[in-house]
Amino acid sequence: MSLTITSNVLSLQAQRRASAAGEDIARTISRLSSGMRVSSAADDAAGMAIAQRMTSNMNGLNMAGRNINDAASMLQVADSAMAQVTENLQRLRQLAVQGGASTYAQSDREALQQEAREILAHISQIGSNTEFNGDAVFSQDLGSIGGDKGKRAVIDGLKSSGWLTQSEKLISKYYGIQGDGADLRIDLDALNDGPSNVLAFVAWPNLMMALDMSDFTLTNGADGGDGLDRIVAHEMVHAVMYRETGMNLPGWFIEGAAELIHGADDRVRGATNNGATAATTAFVADFENSVYAGGFAATRYMHDKLKDMGVEGGIKGIMTYLGNNRGNTLTQALNVVTNGAIATEAAFVADFKANGVAYVQTVMNLTNADTGAIGGLDADGGLERTARSVIADGSDRPPDQPLAGFNVVFPETSGTTATRKVQVQVGANATDHIEISLSAMNAGALGLDDLDLRRTSVAIRHIDEALAFVSNQRVAVGASSKRLEIAASAAATGTENLAASRSRIVDTDYAAETAALTRAQILQQAANAMVAQANNQPRTVLSLLR
Repeated sequence: MSLTITSNVLSLQAQRRASAAGEDIARTISRLSSGMRVSSAADDAAGMAIAQRMTSNMNGLNMAGRNINDAASMLQVADSAMAQVTENLQRLRQLAVQGGASTYAQSDREALQQEAREILAHISQIGSNTEFNGDAVFSQDLGSIGGDKGKRAVIDGLKSSGWLTQSEKLISKYYGIQGDGADLRIDLDALNDGPSNVLAFVAWPNLMMALDMSDFTLTNGADGGDGLDRIVAHEMVHAVMYRETGMNLPGWFIEGAAELIHGADDRVRGATNNGATAATTAFVADFENSVYAGGFAATRYMHDKLKDMGVEGGIKGIMTYLGNNRGNTLTQALNVVTNGAIATEAAFVADFKANGVAYVQTVMNLTNADTGAIGGLDADGGLERTARSVIADGSDRPPDQPLAGFNVVFPETSGTTATRKVQVQVGANATDHIEISLSAMNAGALGLDDLDLRRTSVAIRHIDEALAFVSNQRVAVGASSKRLEIAASAAATGTENLAASRSRIVDTDYAAETAALTRAQILQQAANAMVAQANNQPRTVLSLLR
């Protein structure tokens, strides 16, 4: 090893190591004093980037937890409000059942209806005034579970007001025929030719009863008024006759039998100018082309003639024969039922044309309130059957299946309420959210804004539908609350795991750093000592120069 004095390499080396040890000491002291292993990108560039992403996610999860708590509180408010609505609906149902007792006077029923109105107003108030943080909890937009009011009223009439049930009973009683269990589909959209044109029709072989909503309006009354239930009765005759007789019959008889079930004196009165001789003569002569009024007059004439001949039930004998011999003609039925006294349809037509004018003018009473329906005052000496009373109100069958002889397939007329969508951010990422739906909660939305307790069965069914809807909404709120609980737990767990991961990256390991500090201090002290030794090294050169 050479000896030099110009460059003291050993001293420089010792100084460098002392400086490095000093830097290690400074870095370790910084970590120990701050608690952070990574204070800047220089400490660990990749680690800092990863830690920042973790910090962002942790902050997002912490805020999501607050969001979840707020949403859970809102759902508690919503559930409490719906519990009040349920209580009110239960009371409303009690009133509807109470109103079904015939022992109450009109004033009592008005009192029940008044309380019902107050309850419905309170329900609407709950729906509009329930708020959370200044915002309405439930949707305030329009919409109703009852759907279109006109269609709902018609379905109510068919299901619960007796339009179908009472018509079937009349057909069975006076015609002796009934459906065979086939499907009968109700269609409220297939026919729409405007008011006072085609009101309804029955199509076959796939039985479908179409009703024109332009004619079946709310103003006609839920009980069918003077016409709606009669129209349904007319079409029910067609449905039953097709299934039982095969409809191998003349048009005037098909329509006449359908008119006879509910009476059509008003049609005959109009067609004959109140029985004027000239008009009546023309009417009878051309009755086959006037299938409604003419068919009714001829069929009623047949009914009376058959009774006079001893045929039990009059036209019921013809219908019973046709029901037992599907596909047979009117000629065959007349010939058998009358034992040949009326051998053919043509013979009956000739008879009516010969005697019809006198029959219309002297036998048919076109001036009283009786409609001329079979079984009524004019046709059979029974109770007067007016346009309003000819089809009785009420049904003793289940609303969804009001007919014994058919499987009625009703259209889907229920609607949907307006919905308020509440989106809750439950995680750190843009897609981490839960959507909560809160429907409108008022009398209109529940389909009860025009509830009439006088129609007991309809009122109870509508209230039950409202109760089911509110219960389903509470179930949905409960499910959303559970989802929020799970999301809150997931957010807390995620925050915990991220904190642990970030800690391993950026936090100071005091055991390791303390050991590193001790090591660096020892190295620094040793390096300083060696600097002193290295600085003395060149002095050995003097011994060579002496």
